[in-house]
Amino acid sequence: MSANERRHFSPEEKVAMLRRHFLEKVPISELCNQHGITPNHFYNWQKIFFENGTAAFAVNGRTSQKAEAVKDQKIAALQTKLQRKDEVIAELLEDHVQLKKSLGEA
Repeated sequence: MSANERRHFSPEEKVAMLRRHFLEKVPISELCNQHGITPNHFYNWQKIFFENGTAAFAVNGRTSQKAEAVKDQKIAALQTKLQRKDEVIAELLEDHVQLKKSLGEA
């Protein structure tokens, strides 16, 4: 493989390599040589794998559903707050226009 040629591994291939290292105790250097990757790539995949591991233990997506519900509530509250702000600004502008008219500036 030339230096300019990039290899792309599917998520399944990456997990298979991680599995071989953790379960079969295949050294990282051997895996990297077999697949033509650097150890840094392997360690980055390992980091990503462990950071996202909680998704594997979410029971029927309850964790993500709860987070989604909290996010939806926050969005609804922010939309309500924004609507109220727009109403207040409209009232203030209306008062401002009336004041300008009464002072003869309009």
